[in-house]
Amino acid sequence: MGRRAIGLFLAAMALAGCATADSNTQDQTFGGDVSFLQKHAEVVVLQDRSGSGQVAVVPAMQGRIMTSTAGGPGGKSFGWINRELIASGQTLKHMNPYGGEDRFWIGPEGGQFSIFFAKDVPFDFDHWQTPAAIDTEPFEVVSKTADAASFRRTMRLVNYSGTTFDVQVDREISVLDRDQAIEQLGAPVGPSVKMVAFESSNRMTNAGTEPWTRQTGLLSIWILGMFNPSPQTTIVVPFNVGPESRLGPVVNDTYFGKVPASRLVVKDGVLFFSGDGQYRSKIGLTPKRARNVLGSYDAANEVLTIVQYNKPQGVLDYVNSMWELQNEPFRGDTINSYNDGPATPGAKPMGPFYELETSSPAAALAPGQSIVHTHRTFHLVGGKAELDPIAKALLGVTIAEITSALP
Repeated sequence: MGRRAIGLFLAAMALAGCATADSNTQDQTFGGDVSFLQKHAEVVVLQDRSGSGQVAVVPAMQGRIMTSTAGGPGGKSFGWINRELIASGQTLKHMNPYGGEDRFWIGPEGGQFSIFFAKDVPFDFDHWQTPAAIDTEPFEVVSKTADAASFRRTMRLVNYSGTTFDVQVDREISVLDRDQAIEQLGAPVGPSVKMVAFESSNRMTNAGTEPWTRQTGLLSIWILGMFNPSPQTTIVVPFNVGPESRLGPVVNDTYFGKVPASRLVVKDGVLFFSGDGQYRSKIGLTPKRARNVLGSYDAANEVLTIVQYNKPQGVLDYVNSMWELQNEPFRGDTINSYNDGPATPGAKPMGPFYELETSSPAAALAPGQSIVHTHRTFHLVGGKAELDPIAKALLGVTIAEITSALP
């Protein structure tokens, strides 16, 4: 999400302050979160064969995965849910930050091809508007089984330059059985490690009669995951090593002013970023630097989270979401991570939470053509010795290296 959009999140939290006591008496289990959500919307609960790995999906919120667990109804709930806003029943003007571990958005947010700003308006808070189709309008449930559900939405979007896009979105959510998850991970997982693994396969189709071109603007699929933080959560992002003259800067860490050295450490081939929910900051990596995996480790709860996505090799066109008329509208980030915190000293954070985000390339599609972006999330719970080989295989570092990386 863009830098200025965060300010609207904070305003949303303030407006939602009249929420009922229901939102303040939080049962932190998965079953507690499902029970809360069911008071306000239909919830589709999917599970793996064992019944321990479960996810909660809300069709009315664009088929977003609100939360998950590796321990059944009584297990820890991993997704951040904005209970205050949901319980308030309010619909906010610019955006509704309901939360969720996997929510569907479309980019770009800013620039001359933005779908969040009407033609020729200023790039400011008053004119920033999330399209209703990816904010407040429901997705249709097409099918569902015990471990999978599919959703669909057709929408018409108009960008800042006046280009109209007729779009069909097909979103399929699956919970992976343990053997499937281990195969996708490509890493050793011991029998004592608890795990939930799920993915969203997101297809965006040009449903109109005109091609989508670089000259008039392109769209991209943008998946954002919002997770509960702890004081000991560290985000880990492996990256491609090479000189800046060839690959560009390793990381953009100036979204909210430069991230302090105590909160972002860049080492050879991997960076570490605080996900404690105590300091508002954001990072992004371009397609030349980004790999197809990122993750986090919560030492307080012994949870290793891994996110994978399908990153096409050699593709460099990604939409730019900066709030300005851009010289390079297709030189945006492939992956992002956001850490929540007060906007000003003493202010209330919007969550707190942290985010792991991935984007598809810019979609230059002829009528009837599609692009598919798959975003896969794993939560693995276990001791350091059990999680260590998984972290080493996927992130390139040990649990000890993660926990000691930040000062």
